[in-house]
Amino acid sequence: MVELPLVRIHAPGQLSLDAVAAPEPGPDDVLVAVQQCGICGSDLGYTAMGGLPGYPLPMPLGHELSGVVERVGSRVQGFAPGDRVVVNPTAGGNAIGNGGAEGGFAPLLLVRGVSRDAGILFRLPDSLSDEEGALVEPLSVAMHAANRSELSAGDKLVIFGAGPIGLGVLLVARYLGLGHCVVVDRSERRLALARALGATPVSAGDDGLAARLCAEFGSVQYLGQTLPDIDVLIEATGVGAVFEQCVQLARFRSRLTVVGVHKAPAQIDLLSVLARELRITGSMAYPDEFPAVIEMLASGRVDASALISHRFPLSAFEQAFAVASDPNEAVKVMVDCQR
Repeated sequence: MVELPLVRIHAPGQLSLDAVAAPEPGPDDVLVAVQQCGICGSDLGYTAMGGLPGYPLPMPLGHELSGVVERVGSRVQGFAPGDRVVVNPTAGGNAIGNGGAEGGFAPLLLVRGVSRDAGILFRLPDSLSDEEGALVEPLSVAMHAANRSELSAGDKLVIFGAGPIGLGVLLVARYLGLGHCVVVDRSERRLALARALGATPVSAGDDGLAARLCAEFGSVQYLGQTLPDIDVLIEATGVGAVFEQCVQLARFRSRLTVVGVHKAPAQIDLLSVLARELRITGSMAYPDEFPAVIEMLASGRVDASALISHRFPLSAFEQAFAVASDPNEAVKVMVDCQR
């Protein structure tokens, strides 16, 4: 029996590179040689929890990936060995790296049900690198947040959180033509990257954040308060206190979109929500953004590769995860699954 390595969770905080049987595609499936797979914040969360509740252990990890088609099942049409592809890990009920039977931190990945679902595999244009292909998934999260926010070129935008998703929203915003975006974070490294990507960086530790935002966007008076004239606020930190701060900073009829994963309840000042007619929207994953993100990357108008801060081979996955766990050190850590 041929065995291949696969990163799996065994218990809280316990990851290992296990030897597992090489996957075999059925008639509806595609076997993909994974080239690059990014480490997501959810990978770190799953590891800390010891896997997703209700799913069996050991749990495979890895869902931000690109690869090359190795083999196709007899009922699969439209794909052939050698095609460069990106994989939607949530489509077709596969839950790749999210509690399903397969994970992307492996040299070979079995992608089930491709013949039954046209939204699982997407071709990667030759103009895009494997690393850019692995960014399609997180950028689809970001684009969905922009879509849920009804973001348009004339909006004044503040993004709280300069992690991969917050900076991804910035890239989408710039692609849509927004000229003035502010990104708020505590990490000087991430704020420097936000500046390089075209945003005005603001430290979350600064006193007088409201006044700073008023200086950037202008101010409005409402019910005796001076508020920054912001159209859209993106909460991409997953920190309850930041969400509460967003509510207090929002002006009349502004839009607040929550894309950060909150692991604890946050307080909501409903009087402020009511008085400001604030619209609060949740944004989860990506129903159908993959094609639009691939088109955005292929346009050459955004430099998504700037999000990649570190690169490791699969054989050094422990070091890769350690670096990814430090938000002051890493933005997006990419793993080469063929090394």
